[in-house]
Amino acid sequence: MTKGILGRKVGMTQVFAENGNLIPVTVVEAAQNVVLQKKSVETDGYEAVQIGFEDKREKLANKPEKGHVAKANTAPKRFVRELREVSLEEYEVGQEVKVNVFAEGDIVDVTGISKGKGFQGSIKRHGQSRGPMAHGSRYHRRPGSMGPVAPNRVFKGKALPGRMGGEQVTVQNLEIVKVDVERNLLLIKGNVPGSKKALLKIKTAVKAK
Repeated sequence: MTKGILGRKVGMTQVFAENGNLIPVTVVEAAQNVVLQKKSVETDGYEAVQIGFEDKREKLANKPEKGHVAKANTAPKRFVRELREVSLEEYEVGQEVKVNVFAEGDIVDVTGISKGKGFQGSIKRHGQSRGPMAHGSRYHRRPGSMGPVAPNRVFKGKALPGRMGGEQVTVQNLEIVKVDVERNLLLIKGNVPGSKKALLKIKTAVKAK
């Protein structure tokens, strides 16, 4: 069954494995995850667990929000997300979810919002090839053909320059290198989407071997 937690990206560092290999890791801080609601097929039409992450000031929460978190006996949360395909028996409303739901060696998927890159050309945005840089060439970094003459329009989905990044991205099958329960830290092998301090959703890998 799916296990999951919300956290913030702290940054990247590196650790040495027992065999002496150097492993690049992303440090994720995952404190104060509280179960706010259990959704069932009878009441909501699907099964899920709603978790909240990171307290926010009372002043910033509206009345329905305060009432919702009061059932879980906790403070209003800045981020609220759902985990599907979970075993509802393992969760209780108001329960705190800690980093020890995962263990070293677990394979996870990490979801976050990628860094915004602004308006970029088709070479950087879509990985297209450039033209020759020789002086005779008048085609260097342009998008290329817009399509055949016949339709007299550009087809939808054509790879063109535009705003790049700032999208939800999931990186699959990353390994958890270390779980630090005292400091609420997860060390995940490799890189994950987003800038420092970005919100991340870490859950059991869907395609893990």
